[in-house]
Amino acid sequence: MGTIYITGHKNPDLDSVCSAYGYAKLMNLQDPDNTYVPIRCGHLSDSTRSILEQLDIDIPAYRRDIFPKVRDVMLSYDHKIDADDLLTVVAAIYEKDSPSAIPVFENNDFYGLLSVDDITNWTMRELSRDNKITTIPKVRHIMTDQGMRVEADELFDDAKALLQSSPKRGLAVFDENGYAGYVTRRCFLKTPKHSVILVDHNESRQSIQGIETANIVGIVDHHRLDAIKTDQPISIYAEPLGSTCTLVYQQFIRNNRTPDPVTAKVLLTGLIGDTLILKSPTTTGEDVVAAHVLASIAGVDMEQYGLSMFSHVEGLKSREPKSAIASDFKTYTEKGLKIGIGQCEVTTLNDLKDYADDYARTLEEIRTAHGLDWAHLMITDVIHEHSALICTKYKGNRYLPYKAIGVNIYDMPHVMSRKKQLLPEIIHVIE
Repeated sequence: MGTIYITGHKNPDLDSVCSAYGYAKLMNLQDPDNTYVPIRCGHLSDSTRSILEQLDIDIPAYRRDIFPKVRDVMLSYDHKIDADDLLTVVAAIYEKDSPSAIPVFENNDFYGLLSVDDITNWTMRELSRDNKITTIPKVRHIMTDQGMRVEADELFDDAKALLQSSPKRGLAVFDENGYAGYVTRRCFLKTPKHSVILVDHNESRQSIQGIETANIVGIVDHHRLDAIKTDQPISIYAEPLGSTCTLVYQQFIRNNRTPDPVTAKVLLTGLIGDTLILKSPTTTGEDVVAAHVLASIAGVDMEQYGLSMFSHVEGLKSREPKSAIASDFKTYTEKGLKIGIGQCEVTTLNDLKDYADDYARTLEEIRTAHGLDWAHLMITDVIHEHSALICTKYKGNRYLPYKAIGVNIYDMPHVMSRKKQLLPEIIHVIE
């Protein structure tokens, strides 16, 4: 049985987290020979976390990267020997298993690693004295200095290099709870690869750190394709719908399964979040059908639930600008120019003037930090289907088809979608 991680993109939004959760539920039903684990590779905004907490589910855990680690190859040992055991106890173990190292304990606390070199060196010393072994020592008396140890979350390649430069055959592994296991040179003969399914994205720069070292086994997405190169053929399910959660719902149906009420509500949450209660121009008829069916299964009124969801959205005036912008900020490269577009949902734009200057300054700082040529923040009032746009200073600002309402601030009536409405206008300006 293997573990397959399902992850959305960096700066996880509701669609990203909910589609990972829902797809893991489906795949654990479809493929009981493996375990599918939903994760997220970024921290949640306060409003996203608040909405997810209302669902009363285990929110997918945060995982910083997918690089192979020491814990992926470390060994545990069934035999438990004490430092005061005689070497005859070890001899019985070697007759059966011939390990290159054995963990040793003292009063149930880890004492060190006994290596085959310790045993050989002691035996050779005894034989060199009078050509025979006259006494059987305790294990502690033949163990040499332990030297370095490694952490369970240390990178595989770093630990491999450390062991290669060490005279030891093995190293003890520790984690936050203390001794966790051990590694030997044999553990590093082959680099492990984690298996991963990508949802709500397909580009490496939007994915979890270390994705280039992973074995990608599937993609479920509703964005443009700039997919990661894979070693083997994989399953790709991509359609230009309003939400990845709609795609996951369709996969339930195509596999003759019905999501349970909790999973249905999770998928509905991601769908409503990405389509802005079905008001976004990215919304398709399939999204509408999925939303109403999922709402029926979950036992909620779709529109009332959506309005209740967005009531948890915190106003930008009370949020820290940097974290608010970064919570859903995507970068693109067009015609050699690097651009960034963030989007925040609110329930009113009446207080825009109260925070616009602070957000404009922060947006410029983010542009500089990311090495971007042009950065934008789209603030969308999901209730009144209206947006405002804050831009960093750039010569292309004057060509944007929106009415200026401040310095590099623009009014965008009926604009809801970054992908379908704003990005094409920005690309048109660049071209």
